[in-house]
Amino acid sequence: MSTRLDTVTALDPVWSRIRAEAEAAARAEPLMGGLYNLSILHHRTMERALSYRLSLKLASGEMPEQILREIADEAYGADHTLGEAARADLVATFERDPVCHRFLQPLLFFKGFQAVQAYRVAHWLWEEGRRDMAYFFQMRASEVFGVDIHPGARMGKGIMIDHAHSIVIGETAVVGDNVSMLHSVTLGGTGKSDGDRHPKIGDGVLIGAGAKVLGAIRVGDCSRIAAGSVVLEDIPPCKTVAGVPARIVGEAGCSQPSISMDQLLRGMPAAPTPDDRV
Repeated sequence: MSTRLDTVTALDPVWSRIRAEAEAAARAEPLMGGLYNLSILHHRTMERALSYRLSLKLASGEMPEQILREIADEAYGADHTLGEAARADLVATFERDPVCHRFLQPLLFFKGFQAVQAYRVAHWLWEEGRRDMAYFFQMRASEVFGVDIHPGARMGKGIMIDHAHSIVIGETAVVGDNVSMLHSVTLGGTGKSDGDRHPKIGDGVLIGAGAKVLGAIRVGDCSRIAAGSVVLEDIPPCKTVAGVPARIVGEAGCSQPSISMDQLLRGMPAAPTPDDRV
């Protein structure tokens, strides 16, 4: 068994590193050894560890942990891209969040990472036509993590949600690869009409805390949305927008805003005030 496990981890550097960190953490803090063993060291693959962690977090009196774990195992077994996306999300969190110093932290402690993985299983259920179960995952993720992502939304890989409080992403929203967003972001619709009504966020976009992007609009690749902005119109690629309503205030300032996480508007004019627009 140990030989087989060694082979699996050798082929999976992310999972191998998580296991090594868990072993070291258990030695450093014996009182948490049970957590590290149950959540990480007991499992042969990262997918199994994710199934365990998600089911533990999302279980309730209405749906026991064992059933949720079986559903998650089924999803990861049927669609290998779920595990690939989880690894990309984890590495993105490690690289972009300054408080993340080990790979095991998002898996164990960061609700943004955990909420995105719950969404990924819910989206798989949605695509399989199991809509009520997908809604259950959405509901519990919203209750537990404070992150409400509709299972019909489409999200790429390398997603990092920092702090992850009061996030809302609507049914027809699309989020590209390597997107970073902070707390209280809304990707919402306007009005109550059905159909395509939510934003389409390009690759490499950085969305600041409290920003609201509303309607079936497009945000171009590698753009920045300043904290507190309300975006109601399309944004070209590689631009920075700020204000209520948001206006272009300059270039993005770097090639990958979502990776640099730089939210300062250096050398840029202030967003226009109501008096300026008269």
